[in-house]
Amino acid sequence: MSDINAKNAGTFEFDKDFVVNRLGYGTMQLTGKGVWGPYKDPDHAVDLIKHAFDLGVNFIDTADSYGPWTADSYLAKALSEYSDSDKIFISDKVGQVRTGENEWIPVGVPAYLRQEVELSLRMFNRDHEDLLFLHRIDSHVPIEDQVGELKKMQDEGKIKHIGISQVSLDELKAAQKVAKIDAVENMYNVGHHKNDDEIVDYTAENNIAFLPWFPLDTGNLAKSNSPLEDIAKKYNASPAQIALAWLLKRSKNILPIPGTSSVDHLKDNLNAANVNLSDEDFKKLSDLED
Repeated sequence: MSDINAKNAGTFEFDKDFVVNRLGYGTMQLTGKGVWGPYKDPDHAVDLIKHAFDLGVNFIDTADSYGPWTADSYLAKALSEYSDSDKIFISDKVGQVRTGENEWIPVGVPAYLRQEVELSLRMFNRDHEDLLFLHRIDSHVPIEDQVGELKKMQDEGKIKHIGISQVSLDELKAAQKVAKIDAVENMYNVGHHKNDDEIVDYTAENNIAFLPWFPLDTGNLAKSNSPLEDIAKKYNASPAQIALAWLLKRSKNILPIPGTSSVDHLKDNLNAANVNLSDEDFKKLSDLED
């Protein structure tokens, strides 16, 4: 295989000043149990993020609800210690509060969304969000008010691009009536994708980035006894690499953001950019969920 570098996955262009390597990194695993509290080794978390930068990752997906705020604090420190931090793009998310381990409560009150953005900008020492997602739609607040507040902040220059997460195609289209939506982040992987194939095709047709969260199904697809194992052996690759290679081949607007707390797993994930699946094997993998 070629050298390990995220750039080998190709690029996606949000705009002429915002071009990212398609294999990114997600910070959610840099927290405590249940995505609650600090990571057990904060210095390692910071070093891991900087290692990702060194391996060509220039697109980091995060959220203030991870911890909350702990993953963001490690990312902020890594950025402050990295010489080319201005070349790193952040995909951030707002709209959820945390009350304990594995507890997530959508809050889409406009004033709260604005506060989250302002605090994130302060945390990262930046004057704008590159890409800002509504993390979840709050069913108690009209979607027009939630996305509308992000649009207001975009008009003020505090947000460059707006995204929406865990949505149906109808919800995406409703959000598009309020603002230009440049990204969607839904759960999507080779083992669970049929329900969202339609929205992936729609985003591809409209040049909207699609970020699949749980791209490795929290490690299940990376296990040695996963259904991907036989194909992985054929390519002298790991099951995780096959799962990520399938996403990269599925559509050119897909930006996988696998998270890990291990440097070895980070390298393994990024090496997926060097796996070129045949059309036949791609189809076999696509039919796994049937």
